[in-house]
Amino acid sequence: MSTDEHLLARWRLVLGQDAESHQITCGRDAECTRVEELVGFLFEEGAAGENGGGGGGSSRGQSKDRTGGIGPGHAMNVPEWVDAVSELFPRQAREVMERELVQRRGIAELLDEPKLLERIEPNVELVKTLLTHKDLLNEKTRILARKIIQQVVEELKKKMQVQVEQAITGAIRRDKHSPRRVFRNLDLKTTLRRNLQHYDSDSGKLLVDRMFFYAAERNKRPWHVIIAVDQSGSMLDSAIFSAVMASIFAELPAVKTSLFLFDTEIADLTDQVGQPVDVLLSIQLGGGTDITKALEYGAQLVREPVRTIVVLITDFFEGRDEKDLIQQVRIMADSGVRMIGLGALGYDARPAFNKTTAAKCRKAGMDILSCTPEKLAECMGQIIRG
Repeated sequence: MSTDEHLLARWRLVLGQDAESHQITCGRDAECTRVEELVGFLFEEGAAGENGGGGGGSSRGQSKDRTGGIGPGHAMNVPEWVDAVSELFPRQAREVMERELVQRRGIAELLDEPKLLERIEPNVELVKTLLTHKDLLNEKTRILARKIIQQVVEELKKKMQVQVEQAITGAIRRDKHSPRRVFRNLDLKTTLRRNLQHYDSDSGKLLVDRMFFYAAERNKRPWHVIIAVDQSGSMLDSAIFSAVMASIFAELPAVKTSLFLFDTEIADLTDQVGQPVDVLLSIQLGGGTDITKALEYGAQLVREPVRTIVVLITDFFEGRDEKDLIQQVRIMADSGVRMIGLGALGYDARPAFNKTTAAKCRKAGMDILSCTPEKLAECMGQIIRG
């Protein structure tokens, strides 16, 4: 095959079916044809509608959007597709395609076949699918699903833990000093001021005789972090990250952590806060939303308002009178409780929340964020430092 033919084949993959009308085809490029077939399997007509649990594979002949295929009479199915993608694509590309597979088709087949589920690269998208359809899992896939969720949770926790712990345990009081010589707690301003007498004008250098360090906040009374997680389907991404963050907080000596899920009822999971997989498997998607009730419950957990941070993860679509919510935010904020409202939490956060209600909550005393776990921890660290 000439270079020109290979280039045309690559353009065919980029442009899709529209390229056919301009005589841009995969031609004799077998690899291109195979790639087009695998990509087409994701996007052919009907694929998006199979997300609720349809069968595993449509025939290539059913697609009106793309051409090519593996021959008349052969209907590709999900297991064949998974094997072929694993063979032809590098891991990063494979993960993207498998996430698309999970979103678009083959859900029933994935949930019913442990061997197939084992071949999918564990990722947050797959965890969301398993949690959404967990009632469809059979006994074997339920055990495997738990292992997959555990693996993804552990990877997320490993990624988040160092920065989150540093942000919280490194939160310090600026009015106290400590004999512990921890560099991140260096009080540079005091150190410079107290050593000015040792300035050497000949060399132009300040000779430091003594260094001053702030006292770590973790040596003081613990802070209470109350995490309230909306069980709405739109908040599932954020719920996953919230469960992992809560488990990190629970391991810190400086923090007392409470965690509960809510819709129109409250599910207090504080006793499971160190087991994020159990927390996630407790999520029941659907139903109404009563954010006010969630905050009222959170208020009952508060013992020392000025050392309490309430983190509310929600889309701010309140199911009752919005005025009740605003009033409850104001009551808690006025008492000294620090309020953080999260419209989204994650590394690929796509905030889709009621910005009008969120803005009213902000005016009533709640900080509104959509951020990564590390950014949230930094915000909490700033609150602790005062």
